[in-house]
Amino acid sequence: MSEGTGGAAIRVLVVDDQHVVREGLTALLGLVDGVEVVGSAKDGAAALAAVARDRPDVVLMDLRMPGVDGVEATRQITARHPGVAVLVLTTYADDESIVSALDAGARGYLTKDAGRREIAAALRSAAVGQSTFDPAVSQRLMAALRRPGPTPQQAGARGAKPDGLTERELQVVGLIGAGLNNTEIAAKLFIAETTVKTHINNAFAKIGARDRADAVRYAYEHGITGG
Repeated sequence: MSEGTGGAAIRVLVVDDQHVVREGLTALLGLVDGVEVVGSAKDGAAALAAVARDRPDVVLMDLRMPGVDGVEATRQITARHPGVAVLVLTTYADDESIVSALDAGARGYLTKDAGRREIAAALRSAAVGQSTFDPAVSQRLMAALRRPGPTPQQAGARGAKPDGLTERELQVVGLIGAGLNNTEIAAKLFIAETTVKTHINNAFAKIGARDRADAVRYAYEHGITGG
């Protein structure tokens, strides 16, 4: 069965410090229509050079590597090459790793339990500016958002909102943080999907979010839930 998108091939750079993993991912992605592996790198420093040389659309990035690690490489790639998306593929799904990667500008986050179809779908999403999170990562994000403690909604006797967000915008950002798409948010809040898009555009402008990954990180860091 073809998994292609019908458009130009997505150019992918594979970054992992283990040779066998790089070879395995390259071989795996070679079976996916619409994806072209343009190179590989063994660490963050090599990844930075490869991005400048090969101009990939998406970098499939490991996190724990010697020298320049995946988080720092992601930060530098997104700063130097804003048109290049970084999709994390790692063994680790702890809170610190997830937040660090998102804070560095990662477009999505998968664990190495992901299969070919999941990786291919995440690459396509990243290439068009959308975010994808492994189910285990989404669960950790949702669990973190549900932890008891003061949130921006609870801060201040006057109920001050962070960054001037309205109550509805807070709800929408919280639901994005919980992994809901626009259709699901519209159904949960009993509003039109076009209204959801308007709230998202307004909220993103206020919080300085470039995409849903930024919004997820913002919701996580500020303890914002959509409930």
